[in-house]
Amino acid sequence: MPNHVPTEELPVLEALINVRNRLQILKRDRSINPADVIAIYEEASMNFKLVIKQLEILHTSREQSLSPPVENNRVNDVLDDVFQLLSLFFMAIGKNRESPAVYVQLSTIKAYISSRNIVTNNEIFIQQCLRNLDESGAYTLDELVPYQERLKEIAKIIEADENNDSVPEYQLKLLKQKLLSCEKLLNQLFESGSNISKVLAPTQKRLVEIKRELGAIGAKAEFQIDEIRMLQDELRKIDGARVDGKFLSLDGSIPPGQAQVIGLLEECYEDVHELIASKKIVSNELKPTYDRLIGLKSSLEKLTITHRWTIRETDLWIYQKQLSEIDGTRTDGNFYDEKGNSLKGQTVLLYLLHKCYHIVYRILSSSEPVAEALVPIRNQLQTVRRFLNEVKKWGGPFTARELYLYQMKLTSIDNLRVDGKFLDENGGVPEGQGIVMALLNECYDILFELKSDIVEET
Repeated sequence: MPNHVPTEELPVLEALINVRNRLQILKRDRSINPADVIAIYEEASMNFKLVIKQLEILHTSREQSLSPPVENNRVNDVLDDVFQLLSLFFMAIGKNRESPAVYVQLSTIKAYISSRNIVTNNEIFIQQCLRNLDESGAYTLDELVPYQERLKEIAKIIEADENNDSVPEYQLKLLKQKLLSCEKLLNQLFESGSNISKVLAPTQKRLVEIKRELGAIGAKAEFQIDEIRMLQDELRKIDGARVDGKFLSLDGSIPPGQAQVIGLLEECYEDVHELIASKKIVSNELKPTYDRLIGLKSSLEKLTITHRWTIRETDLWIYQKQLSEIDGTRTDGNFYDEKGNSLKGQTVLLYLLHKCYHIVYRILSSSEPVAEALVPIRNQLQTVRRFLNEVKKWGGPFTARELYLYQMKLTSIDNLRVDGKFLDENGGVPEGQGIVMALLNECYDILFELKSDIVEET
């Protein structure tokens, strides 16, 4: 029973569902009050403490039980929903540097790195990014470095909250487990990638690029077979460099990393054959999933352009849930029909799924610790800075009239401050003062530099 709930956990489940419902209602409110978020967070933490106790008891009893363990527990799923939403809310109010905000990011990285495993609802974002890379095998060591750096930043955030006793121990335990899981998977990827010799590294890098190009071609509404044939010819050229099935060094020795590179080569061949054999792209059974992923990818790509101006972190929740639902229909990394037959179109769907996860991660990782009340001001200052840098790039001399509009805009923003602070509509001091003030000062500095080239109008 995938949604089995032990009787002793039912009261906790009801309490968590109530918290989740309140968060979903708050998500629809376009003016989030940080006090509301903190209050719900504290209530959720109390329920979370009860859940941890129950899960520890259950874990012990399941270890002693001869019956198969319950893989998906409804309480776990709802608990995960609650803390993902809370994590997004903390980011929305500018508290990116606090432990609750890193939960959803840890969930995203792991899934992108690994993907041949069945994805559960409890592993969503840094987790999903890592899982996807592991599944496809299409990555280079350089591409792992940003994830490594982000995990180090998250570890520092968790450590700081632990030293300050600002987060309950049971919550830190959960975050540490997620962090450890991500680090373990990342280390496995580094170890696997480091086994590839320098001789084979260029070949592996090109195969990674070809695999991604094939996925991108297959995701098009229409594509030409010639596009596939060109890549197929390149694969044959790479394959032709092997001697007795092995890639050799210049001295005739067999460099390490054969299994990874040859495996990647074979996967590229499989992708080519699948795309050529099925110009329809995907089977009829997978068409609804394909259409859904195309829609999600299109929406997310638009957000990468507009999210700084229109989207809140909590708006990503609906995309995360839909991706989890689609991911959850896979078995051993593939989509099957009711009879257990593998369906045509795996390459395209996996590419689209991985692409969507990566876009979500990119949006989350670019989020700055600025509360929503300050986002419009930050956006205006970023625009002014961009225009000032363009003016600076073209060079002077300038007239006072040409720079007056920028001076007026900066002055109008500066006048919004009260006692040196930007306030929200309730008179509170929202998070992100330092970032906004740094932007304002940077704009003033550029403007002052431009004024040094002012000439008198004739």
